[in-house]
Amino acid sequence: MPTFTLDGLPLHYRDVGQGPAVLLLHAFPLHGGAFDAQVNALSSRYRFIVPDIRGFGQSKPGAGPTPMSRIAEDALALLDSLNIDRAVVGGVSMGGYAAMALLREDAGRVAGLVLMNTQCTADDDAGKARREASALEALDKGAAPLIQALLPKLVAEGPSSSVGREVEGLMRTASREGIAAAQRGMALRPDSKDILARYAGPALVVVGEHDPITPLEKAKQMVDLITGARLEVIPGAAHLANQEQPERVNAVLDSFLSSL
Repeated sequence: MPTFTLDGLPLHYRDVGQGPAVLLLHAFPLHGGAFDAQVNALSSRYRFIVPDIRGFGQSKPGAGPTPMSRIAEDALALLDSLNIDRAVVGGVSMGGYAAMALLREDAGRVAGLVLMNTQCTADDDAGKARREASALEALDKGAAPLIQALLPKLVAEGPSSSVGREVEGLMRTASREGIAAAQRGMALRPDSKDILARYAGPALVVVGEHDPITPLEKAKQMVDLITGARLEVIPGAAHLANQEQPERVNAVLDSFLSSL
């Protein structure tokens, strides 16, 4: 994987394919490999830019929390380094939060928006407290407690399924510091309803039929805010639809991208 250095921090990414640029931001606590099915199927028609968010995969964590605005700034700097003026920006879960943060930072760079299994609202006080408890637990015990608590909610077929084992493998690569920094950064994220309401560009919103973390009502809330947004509900998927039902997600993603 090529390395992009920002403020002395090496950030890894993949740049695969030819065609219109598509930036994909992965879910917590995975890494860019979570998009392998999309890259492998569609890179003959689109140029995928897939970073490992700081603290995950091969990218090292920075100091302090990782706010969604920091991920957005990293992504914009990466696009700059690749001389990419505009890109379709997509993200899953935490990656969706970061995609909305990027839209807030520089909407002119966003040729289209893809929000998968995510939400536009901020954490309430209880949610922030849960994130801090998870951050402290990760620093003390590593990724294992997080995997045990979170994995059953991520995949509809369960942790012992083939996709469940695949996701667990991605989760096990996350560093203690990266997990804690991202949890604390997600707790800091603002409500994004205002920026979605102002966004005038094309948008695709994807949600798993059985997503217990960001359910259909959360997806509909985003669709209602974005003029002309397209909603796709993926049967047989929970929170990681692009990995659980890759062929279905690839089809709706390809249809959206080809329409731009």
